[in-house]
This record gives sequence, C-alpha cells and structure tokens, in this order.
Amino acid sequence: MHVWLTRRIMVTGGAGFLGQRVVRELRRQGASSIFVPRSADYDLATPAGIQSALQACRPEVVIHLAAKVGGIEANRRSPGSFFYKNAIMGIELMEQARLTGVAKFVTVGTVCSYPKHAPVPFREDDLWDGYPEETNAPYGIAKKMLLVQGQAYREQYGFNAIYLIPVNLYGPGDNFDPQTSHVIPGLIRKFLEAKAAGASTVTAWGSGAVSREFLFVDDAAEGIVRATALYESASPVNLGTGAEITIHDLAREIATLTGFNGEIIWDSSKPDGQPRRRLDTRRAKEAFGFVAPTPFREGLERTIADFLARNPHLAVST
Repeated sequence: MHVWLTRRIMVTGGAGFLGQRVVRELRRQGASSIFVPRSADYDLATPAGIQSALQACRPEVVIHLAAKVGGIEANRRSPGSFFYKNAIMGIELMEQARLTGVAKFVTVGTVCSYPKHAPVPFREDDLWDGYPEETNAPYGIAKKMLLVQGQAYREQYGFNAIYLIPVNLYGPGDNFDPQTSHVIPGLIRKFLEAKAAGASTVTAWGSGAVSREFLFVDDAAEGIVRATALYESASPVNLGTGAEITIHDLAREIATLTGFNGEIIWDSSKPDGQPRRRLDTRRAKEAFGFVAPTPFREGLERTIADFLARNPHLAVST
C-alpha cells in the first residue's frame, strides 16, 4: 500500500454518490483512518465549520469531493448559489488545510470547466482556451478556481495540491430526481415510468445531436484513489474513458435496455449544453496507470438494475 493511503484521510462529500465509492476504494486499498465530515455536523461553506472538521480529524490528506451539483436545469435556476457554494467551500477548505499542515490536497474538479468549443478530445492544456458552456459556466469556473489556487499554493508555499477532472459520472445510487438529475438517470427514470404507465412516447431534452462521455462511478473512484496515492504534479488530469456517444444514441440504448418500445420526442426548445464532450485520457494512464475498466453497456445495465431494485413498482414485464 502506498504511503499516502496509510495516513489520516478526510473525504469531503464522502457520503455522496461518488464519495461513498471513494471511501470504499480507499478501504479496499488498505486505508484505515478515514474521516467523512457530514453536513449535519460541519458546514463546509463556513471557516468555522471547516476548522471544526479539520480539528476533529487532523488529516494528513484531504480528498475534496463535496460540491453543489445538478443537471442543466438546476444550473439554469441557481447559477449564483452554484458558483458561491462551490467556490467558497473549496477556497476556504484549501486555505485552512494549508494552515493546519495537511500534506496532500486532492481537488476533484469538473469537465464543465472546459471551454464550450474546446477541440475534441479535450486536452488538459486546452482548459483555458475559451469560456465554458453558458448554462454550466458558474459551476465550472468555481471549480476551476481551485486549480489556480492549488497551483499558486504549490508555487508559494510548497503545498502538495493535485487537480483531477472527471467526465460525466453515472452508476447505481445516482440522483434520479427529475428536477436535478443528469441525463442518464433522468432518461432511465423517464423510460421506466413510461413503460410502467403504458405510455407510447417519452420526451427528451434538446436535439439529441450533442455528444457526451460517461465514466462509471466505481471507475472514477478507482482513478481518484490511484491519483491520491501516486500523482504529485501541478498539472490537471482528466479521468474518463475517451469514448463519446450522442444523446440520441444514448436514449435509444437506454430505451432498449429498459424495454421501452415507444417513440422518443426531442424537445429542441430545451438547451443541449456543450456541443461535444470527449476527453484525452492519456495523462492519467501515463502518470498513474488509470484506464477505466467498465464497459458502457454493462454500466448502464447495473445502473438500471439498481434503480429497479429501489423502485420495484416500475419492474413490469415486457
């Protein structure tokens, strides 16, 4: 086991969708001293809450996953709070971590930080070559500020901060709330509910022409833990699969896997978001040997099965 994983580790957001997997992977790798600050006990948007969490744990490593997140509609409704909460939480947490002597700080950023029209595949060196897609820009910029902070702290204070950029995540236990979910859980729920109700159509957002890349949440956790153990550079690192799929093809795939045989109607009055999204994943492979292992279809099947297990009333026969 690598030396970083033997130390006291604090995982913010460790009870969340991704965080639970990161904690599980840390334990699988042999880490035994893991602290997860719960929002009911520690308000990480305040200096006092952050100081209290750091004092309770005295971590040597911080993995910062906590974030205010949501899909396009959630970002459109609350751009100010998405910016403020993500920026203030990360900035203050890194500062207090530095002041209390944290030895390594791992920031998990977002693919939404990339320019709207970044060349495909997205290379880490292109991160600053344009403004992010507008609906996600406040969130994306707030998270990208933490890259700047970490690099500045490394230069001035010798602070060991690294920055990871996972692509869109999905998997069992995802957020299926129709108001705040991302595209995969949103479509899974729509198709299963339509099938259960005997509906002949499902309406999907946008044109369906844009593309996305998706990373199974367990694979993302593996990449984060590998980077925590092995990566020491100031340069940001993409975490993904390097494969993209159009939303139109994604919808058809999910319809097939859920057994929905009706028509998909595309509501082009709704925003598409970024035109394309596919990462260059070579740096992660070269720097710490990360290659996402889960095939996309298998990941979708596992996500659908988990949702049906939690919602057995939707498990109707085809």
